[in-house]
Parts: sequence; structure tokens; C-alpha cells
Amino acid sequence: MEISFPYKGVRCRERVKLKPTPANLKRAERHRAAIMDAIDKGTFDYLVTFPDSPRGKEFARVPGDALTIKHYLTQWLDDQKNQLKASTYDDYKKSVNNILIPAFGHLKLTDLKRKHIKAWGKGLTCSNKRIANILSPLRSALDEAVEDEVIDQNPLQGWTYSRKEEPKEDHVDPFNREEQNAILNALNGQGRNLIQFAFWSGLRTSELVALRWGDVDWIKGVVRVRRAQTQAAEDDETTKTNAGRRDVKLLDPALAALTTQKAWTFLAGEHVFHNPRTNEPWEGDQPIRKTLWTPALKKAGVAYRNPYQTRHTYASMMLSSGEHPMWVAKQMGHADWTMIARRYGKWMPDADPECGNRAVGLYAQPEDQQKKNKGNSQ
Repeated sequence: MEISFPYKGVRCRERVKLKPTPANLKRAERHRAAIMDAIDKGTFDYLVTFPDSPRGKEFARVPGDALTIKHYLTQWLDDQKNQLKASTYDDYKKSVNNILIPAFGHLKLTDLKRKHIKAWGKGLTCSNKRIANILSPLRSALDEAVEDEVIDQNPLQGWTYSRKEEPKEDHVDPFNREEQNAILNALNGQGRNLIQFAFWSGLRTSELVALRWGDVDWIKGVVRVRRAQTQAAEDDETTKTNAGRRDVKLLDPALAALTTQKAWTFLAGEHVFHNPRTNEPWEGDQPIRKTLWTPALKKAGVAYRNPYQTRHTYASMMLSSGEHPMWVAKQMGHADWTMIARRYGKWMPDADPECGNRAVGLYAQPEDQQKKNKGNSQ
């Protein structure tokens, strides 16, 4: 059955799912009368009344009126597949399919407002950082919709949803010397080499997995970090940031681990570290955590922390030994040392009784040194 009505100078016909019975004819007449009344009042929305109508899309005020968030996000995500790192695409896909579409997919692209985000956020218990990560693909997709003139403005532009959070404990929990020794003594062969190198290089687990023998410069005593291997990616990816592309100095324990590892994999292939169980390159951080790291901590009797704490351990050792924060930042792949100071500040040796003595020895006036020595002798 069809309903015919004039709209904006066009004769429109739309099918309705009713059998042509006398009762349904009356219902169709009432439906048409309601449409004509809404047209007269200027409140008629073609796509709301006939959401699947091709004609309705022609009358949309802007293209976004004819698209739901579900439709647009699905298409946008598909377009991003070859433009994003595999790990980023995987994170976006999970957020879009599991969270964003169920929450907002029914809305038209032009109808999404900040109030919808706020209402959705009130029911969450995760951190503001996690919420920002979930909304990241939505923000990017809406930015692109504005650029393509599909919508007039992005409701997330210049605004971030956040809620009051309780202060969190510091997640940096490095291993002390005794714990490191216990962990290493619980390992042998390739497993020990990997973890010893992790403690003394500060590389991320994904960077350790992707490390090649060709990245080791034995003459200069550095390893060149240029790539990372994540669980989601089939191939190596670039480092997390541009600053992540760096040369890391081979300290003696790290150099010793590599030297020992040569007997296992130097002639076997490109990757430095292999899974001892398969003698094949590691496929990501999860196999390391499950098959090597967790059993080693249990055997050593050391309280569990994730493998990333080897990186925190490296930072804490360097800083507590008095190494310059900017040097540590560069070794770890940070653009500047502000994050180092914020995250690892308590390991900087401000409580060291010898702090400042290097500067005194270099720059203090001789008479000041004599006064200090005289005072100490009394």
C-alpha cells in the first residue's frame, strides 16, 4: 500500500507495510493526514517518518541527516584499515563495535550532542583516560565528517568528557636488586638473556620482540630501536612515537646478555630473542608474560608485576644512581624529561648525602671549601 503526498513541490509516494483492507485504508488516511499537518506546521522530518526511504535522503538538510552513527562509523572504520597501525586499528575496532555503536549507533549523525556523551559516561566506572581512548575513534570520525561537509560541526571539538576521580596509586613498582637477582636465577638460557637485557636496556616489550641482530651496533655499543611488534599486528610496526626511534647505550649487563644470546639465535635468523619453547621469534608480549615471565616470578617467590615493570626498573636504577634525567629520557624514547620527572621523580637522588658535591668541587671558591673542611674537623 502507498501513501501519496506533496512535499517541497514534489509528489512523493511511500510504501507502508499494510494490507489493503478497509481498516488499513482508514489507518493510511490518518497517517497521511498527520503527515500533511506536520508539513503545514513545518515539523515534518522525512527521514524520521520514512527512515529507509531513498527520497528522504534527497530532502535531508545536510548529508549527515541521512546517516546513522552506526552506518558512518562502520564505513569510516573500514576506510581506516590501511591507514592505521594494526594495533591502533584493533583498538579502534573494539571501541567502535563493542561500545560506541551499541551506545550511539541508533542516532542520526547530526543528532549526536554532548548530552548523549555525558549521559553515557555517567554509567561508566573506568578511568577518564580509558573513556578518552574509547571516544578517540568517534572524535576522529566526526572530524572527518566535518571536513567532508557531512555534518556542520563536531560536538566533541574542543571538549573532553571527564568526571571526578579518586587519586590513584602510582603504578610504577620497580624490582629491587634482590628481586632482580631472584628472577634471573629462576631463568636460564634464552629466557634469562631476554629478561636481563630488558632490565638493563629499558626497552618496551614490543620493542624487545621486534629487535633484530642488524639493530645491534657492536662498535658503537648501542642498539638502534626502530620498530615494535604488538600482539595485534602481523608485521613489525614503527615505534610508539618519533622519539621512540632511538639509539640505546649498551650497558655492560645488557651487552653481556646479547653476547650470550648470540649462541642461540645469531645464525638462526634475524630476531635476537626467540621463544625457548618453539625456538621461533616471539609473537608478542602475551606469550612472554604467560609462558616465561609469570612462571619465573612464581619460581623466584617475587610478588607479581607485569613485564613492563622491567622498563620502570631500568628508569629507577638510572635515576637513583644519579644519571641525568634528560639522558634517561632519551634512552627510554621520550621527547623530553618532564614525564620522567613526573613518573620517576622519587627515584631522583635528592636524599643522597653526596648530592651537590660534584658542583661544589667544580665551582665553589677555595676559601668556602676550606671553611667546610674546618667545620667538619671540629
